Amino acid sequence: MKMTDISLKALNRAGRHTDDQTKGLHLWVKNTGQKYWNFRYTLNAKRETISLGAYPEVSLKLARQRAVEVRSKVNQGVCPLSEKKSAKKPQNEVLSPKFHDFALKYIETMRPKWRNPKHAEQWVSTVQQYAFPVIGEMRLNNIDTPHIMEILTPIWLTKSETASRLRGRIERILSASITSKHRLQPNPAIWKGHLENLLPTHQASQAHHEALAYEEIPEFMKKLRNADGISALALEFTILNANRTGEVLLGKRAEIDGNVWTIPSGRMKANREHQVPICNRSLEILAVAQYLDPESEYLFSRNGKPLSNMSMLMMVRRMKNGLTVHGFRSTFRDWVSEETEHSPEVAEMALAHAIGNKVEASYRRGKLLERRRVLMSDWESYCMTGRWGNVIEIAQKVA
Repeated sequence: MKMTDISLKALNRAGRHTDDQTKGLHLWVKNTGQKYWNFRYTLNAKRETISLGAYPEVSLKLARQRAVEVRSKVNQGVCPLSEKKSAKKPQNEVLSPKFHDFALKYIETMRPKWRNPKHAEQWVSTVQQYAFPVIGEMRLNNIDTPHIMEILTPIWLTKSETASRLRGRIERILSASITSKHRLQPNPAIWKGHLENLLPTHQASQAHHEALAYEEIPEFMKKLRNADGISALALEFTILNANRTGEVLLGKRAEIDGNVWTIPSGRMKANREHQVPICNRSLEILAVAQYLDPESEYLFSRNGKPLSNMSMLMMVRRMKNGLTVHGFRSTFRDWVSEETEHSPEVAEMALAHAIGNKVEASYRRGKLLERRRVLMSDWESYCMTGRWGNVIEIAQKVA
């Protein structure tokens, strides 16, 4: 039909009406009287119809312009209908990567942030084992609460610590995807106000690291000195200096200056540099360890490589089952409190415990190194002989 604005306004007959001036342009009049512009075209032997809008919102002139634009795309081999459908897809659906790819990239990005190099491997191990089988191939924007529950439920009660850490890691990965605009929905792995309503809260463990009674430490250390191997040396050194396992395992010879060992902040729990006064037996242990692996940069190593996290723990278990390496710090602290007159402040500094007051912390760091040396010398003497301090003076006081 010959279309004009006047004829279109008066048109009430339902059906499709073809524009005589624009090939493929039609006005579809519905039984309700509503009118819509359609454009029909054939591409790759397939006939398609695309909507150009409603009349009169889209005028005759504008409909003809849009029809010409669509025809131009068809002539270029572009399917306007497919293009329009793609444009309607949410941006996050188009851009959202798979969880597997984004998670590994996130872990690599965060790797320099973690003080312990093994944290990245632990992240990879847990998400690979538990998360990837369920959501590894899913797009980030498609992951929802039921998927997280499918991951966590089987291990939530049987492997509670692993499950809690895994949930936190998934939450952080998905939070990063939201920040990166790969996901627009809320985080389905968040605990507060969400998963806490679906999963039981883990009961906090009341168990402490099993510690040896300080009265038994001299006999234990005597047996330890008779044991062979670098693990025995590392364990003895750790006990004598009341260290944490990680502080010793990655300790380097370059950190020793005379009889002071300076542990960098990156390896300390409180993220502050810590100085350790090294006493006679500890110096002997370091010399033996260097003799056994002379080219290594580490305090204790095999073929230039640091000992594994399990090396000292397995040595402890062979000596006495049920103990932990960390428990010897409690043994040391109990001995200081119950058998000596060394101040609690000196003992806390020796254990590198965090000090809330910054002014006090600065004072202690500068003033207590020599007092800590006396304390650690007494501890070393007690571990080796069962006695410490000035024995003659103590005997005189008793008399």
